[in-house]
Amino acid sequence: MGGMAEEKKGASALSSSSSRSATSHSDDKTEAKSATRRTSSGKQSTSRTTSPRKRTTAKTPRASRTTKAATAAAVANGEVPAQSIPVADPSQFGRIAVMDVTPNEESGRFPARVELGEPFKVTAQVFIEGRTKVGATAIVRNHRGKEMQRLPMTCTNPGLDRWEVMLTCGEHSDVKPWQPEFAAIKRQLGEWSVTVEGWEDTYKSWLHDAAIKVKVNDDVENALESGAQLLERWAKTADAKLSAAQRKMLVAAAATMKDTSLTPEDRLAAATSEPVAQLHLTNPLRDGVSPSQPQRFLVQRPESSFAAWYQFFPRSEGAYVDPETGKIVQGTLKTSVSGLERAKAEGFDIVYLPPIFPIGKTNRKGRNNALEAGPDDPGSPFGIGSELGGHDTVDPLLGNMDDFKALVAKAHELGLEIALDFALQCSPDHPWVKQHPDWFHHKPDGSIAFAENPPKKYQDIYPIDFNADMPGIEKEVERVLELWINAGVTIFRIDNPHTKPVRFWQDVIAAVTKKHPEILFLAEAFTRPGMMRALSYVGFTQSHCYFPWRNTKEELGKYLETTNGDDGYYQHNTFWPTTPDILTAYVRDNGIAGHAVRAVLAAMGSPSWGIYNGFELIENKQRPGFEEQIDNEKYEVKVRDWSAADKYGIAELLTNLNRVRREHPKVFSYHNLTVLESSDPNILAFARHTPAELTGTDKPETLIVVVNLDGHEAHQAMVHLELPDYGIDPKWGAHIHDELTGRDFAWSWDNFVSLAPWADVAHIFTVVHED
Repeated sequence: MGGMAEEKKGASALSSSSSRSATSHSDDKTEAKSATRRTSSGKQSTSRTTSPRKRTTAKTPRASRTTKAATAAAVANGEVPAQSIPVADPSQFGRIAVMDVTPNEESGRFPARVELGEPFKVTAQVFIEGRTKVGATAIVRNHRGKEMQRLPMTCTNPGLDRWEVMLTCGEHSDVKPWQPEFAAIKRQLGEWSVTVEGWEDTYKSWLHDAAIKVKVNDDVENALESGAQLLERWAKTADAKLSAAQRKMLVAAAATMKDTSLTPEDRLAAATSEPVAQLHLTNPLRDGVSPSQPQRFLVQRPESSFAAWYQFFPRSEGAYVDPETGKIVQGTLKTSVSGLERAKAEGFDIVYLPPIFPIGKTNRKGRNNALEAGPDDPGSPFGIGSELGGHDTVDPLLGNMDDFKALVAKAHELGLEIALDFALQCSPDHPWVKQHPDWFHHKPDGSIAFAENPPKKYQDIYPIDFNADMPGIEKEVERVLELWINAGVTIFRIDNPHTKPVRFWQDVIAAVTKKHPEILFLAEAFTRPGMMRALSYVGFTQSHCYFPWRNTKEELGKYLETTNGDDGYYQHNTFWPTTPDILTAYVRDNGIAGHAVRAVLAAMGSPSWGIYNGFELIENKQRPGFEEQIDNEKYEVKVRDWSAADKYGIAELLTNLNRVRREHPKVFSYHNLTVLESSDPNILAFARHTPAELTGTDKPETLIVVVNLDGHEAHQAMVHLELPDYGIDPKWGAHIHDELTGRDFAWSWDNFVSLAPWADVAHIFTVVHED
């Protein structure tokens, strides 16, 4: 806190020294010292390059010469306002310097991605010579170039000339792709832009000097006359977009300032009244307006960022043990309606199904990944393809294409999307093996090589070789995806996309989304950060991520800020506590409380999260030596007793978490999370905040999440809340409501919390802003 106070003090000193005259030598030192500080993101501010363009040989345009009338006005009025300077090349500066507009990764080659209506942050360096005051405005334009939003930016680091603002592209919507209203949503999708306009804040510069001169009685008449002329010019400026009443108010204030029968203090007060001050915030006089190059934003449909996923295996839904034979009878697509209804009851948006294609018999895996399958083992759904068909065929044991379409129709009736797993790999029995043998890796002896990641071996899977005929593979994959899109699938979860060329996915996703911009892609890519980022650049809307392995307070704090920071413009991390492939030691060892903790962190820590079914039943026994469940559902049919879920309470918690998300959609963004200071190493606290101008209610929205990471012991902590940052008046403090228990509390700057795993593992507070 001491460092923060020192920084604010330095920033205030810089701000108060601003005026059109040149800075003193000591002021230069102060600014240079302040400029060495790091930004709030912890990164040193550096200029980023814009998109590469051809070097122009065009003659640099000079600043516009003032007209004779303006010159005459300058003689009469004392000062010529800053003029906008034409810019013919991106490398040229305008009258005001605007640099380092973010986000702008990879030199602007890939647009930042946001969901329609999702709040997001834009920052820039904006400055002018000397001590003159500047302002900044952010303007959002849709893909047709129409201005949709115009908001003032706030200077958050004067020493680094750093300005920022929260914006939205369009309004949040829950409309689904199959609903008639989606046509209006679809028309809003595409590449929008944000332009930062820097401008000289003539009013603020004048006011700074005039207030001092009136106080010390120095050249008062000139100072007040200059201010009156400024207000009159402001009233006539079209750029300010003033109403008739606002213009009249400014003219009246100017007249008061010219009235020499009043005291200088009363005359100055006319220019500093509340109406004038408010107008300076909303409709300022902007001289020398200098726009940045537009920053591109790819605006995507609802649930591209903000979504709750639920995964189940259709063959386990409705499965039962035949009392006569003692054998398991697997479920079908028809019995899978129970999974849809459970997902709906718990508040999820998307149902994700593992592959539903025929399963090969050659080298079929047995229970727990055994090399040899027993006569009743169903095999892994990821061993795709048999004599019955491949990726374009429904496994007859599950049903047929009509059964699948009926399941999709039921999901849509419940308001659920269907996401289908697409694993681009084949069993040795897949039709492609005979039809396209060149699509597979061959050993020197001519045999096809099965997949392996030594020492792991996957004898039931042939990986694809993209070197011989990538265009042919792309065409076939596009055909298969089109078939499932026509059957009602709106999202594809891609298995291990990082084991295929990035360019392959870039081509396929571009071809699919050109025809169907509503289709989303989730990457299951647990791999190096560079590959994960590249996949997001080429069109993967969401991504599995490292969340399951981030367990300590320090690890989680850093990962929450990474997920919900600048990276979130490109890679939308989806938080899953467990998957069929992942069961961490934390979930294994912390019982019901551990499941609750991970669910809260996942649902509140990322706009997109997911649950693998069985989580409600505390299925947390690992296969010895492996970080996955024993009796893994990938290799067998599970028969579950869903009536037992009530005794654990996790299903109720999941439902509550999704309710909170559904009731506060404006606060879930990849760009508005802050980790809060807390005094205990086991207590993690963070807040999500959206300012009032973006909520549509004229009130800010704030969620405060406090979690006890220890699944066995109670912990207490002091949690610090920087009240003004969340639209809270320190004079009154905050009235907060716990969404999980219904209890109300009063919070101030530093607040005591106590959480015990046998009672409450977490608080989820909403800040109540009174009318």
